[in-house]
Amino acid sequence: MTNVIRSSRAGAVVTLVIDRPEENNLLTIAQVRELTAAINAAAASDAKAIVLRANGADFCRGRDPRDGSGLTNALTLRTTTLEPILAAYAAIEAAPQPVIALVHGAAHGFGSAVTSACDIAIAADTARFKLPEMEHNLPPTLAMSALVPKVSRKALGWMVFALEELSAAQALQIGLVSTVVPEAQLAAALEKLLATVTSRAAPSLVAVKDFLRVAYHMEPRGLADYSANALATVLSSRER
Repeated sequence: MTNVIRSSRAGAVVTLVIDRPEENNLLTIAQVRELTAAINAAAASDAKAIVLRANGADFCRGRDPRDGSGLTNALTLRTTTLEPILAAYAAIEAAPQPVIALVHGAAHGFGSAVTSACDIAIAADTARFKLPEMEHNLPPTLAMSALVPKVSRKALGWMVFALEELSAAQALQIGLVSTVVPEAQLAAALEKLLATVTSRAAPSLVAVKDFLRVAYHMEPRGLADYSANALATVLSSRER
């Protein structure tokens, strides 16, 4: 463990903080693994919400470029470097609780992908988003896999090929974030959202998270059946 990911709990909320401000919150693969472990631990608790935020000027500028392994074997590279990144996205999706990103400053590469992977993303009006990998002729397919469910094809193509940094307003327009607030109101916006979320019964929160996880992959008839079953399950729950 590198102790870059700080975990704390207050009431029904687990907060995970990326704490490497001196390096613009660039993350090594070991630190990505640490983040995944922290998400999984929070997901296994009885918390009603998980918050992901960061210390310092930036949310996360991506993967630390100095963390290269020099491996040339494709299978080993996939196992040691690529799959841990995908595991972080999968942990967010698999968590039964809503995972909320609080984004400020730069969210580049992995930072943009994690923002997209979260169920809700509150961005400061000064936040900036970019997929810079093609600057080094590296196709950002891992990050793209996290953005595909949320961002349109043309918008994602623009991010990858144009290599332009998006403003928070542009990120909102393409569906990368949920809402944009003045940076000074970021904490208040999170507090308001958490007050609403944590006042709801756990079965209802879990049902909505499950629905969001599968609904966009289902055909209409199956989706209708699933929606009825999900509601019936909650209505029959003792905790509503």
